Amino acid sequence: GRPLLRGRGTETERAPPRPSTGPCEAREGKHTRPRARGDTRVNMSSAAGTPVDDKCVLKFKELKNKRTFKFITFKIDGPVVVDTEGAPNSSFEEFTGLLPENECRYAVFDFEYEKEGCKKSKIVFVNWAPDTAKIRSKMIYASSKDAFKRDLDGIQVEIQATDFSEVEEQVFIDKVGMF
Repeated sequence: GRPLLRGRGTETERAPPRPSTGPCEAREGKHTRPRARGDTRVNMSSAAGTPVDDKCVLKFKELKNKRTFKFITFKIDGPVVVDTEGAPNSSFEEFTGLLPENECRYAVFDFEYEKEGCKKSKIVFVNWAPDTAKIRSKMIYASSKDAFKRDLDGIQVEIQATDFSEVEEQVFIDKVGMF
């Protein structure tokens, strides 16, 4: 038999050892099943961020390669989705006019400028997180930004903006002039 343990005046049998579930065992008695190979579920609470709708990447490629759009804004509505698109002849004012006062957005803008007499353009990524937006929204956008930017291959400049003074045309000119 099993060895007996002596407690406060009573003898009890030792419990059989608990089988180990390996490195996937959670702390505090909560057990999790290890993931099967090839399991691609997204953990929404992870630092990996929010999933991205495939249309976002396709629209970005159209902006980058075909110049179909001047700008695209994106919002998080479950996954990251396309919010608005600007025609190739859209103005900078149209772009800033579409940024909501109290809600966060991501945007990409095909910014054209002149440097040393040559016309150039850079694709600018804008992380629009106005001070008046809800804190939870700002946190979600901040934690999802890097993963979203990785999906958009070809971003050359990034601008973090918390109010409209930070998305003025001169700010873009100064920022792209550094590169």
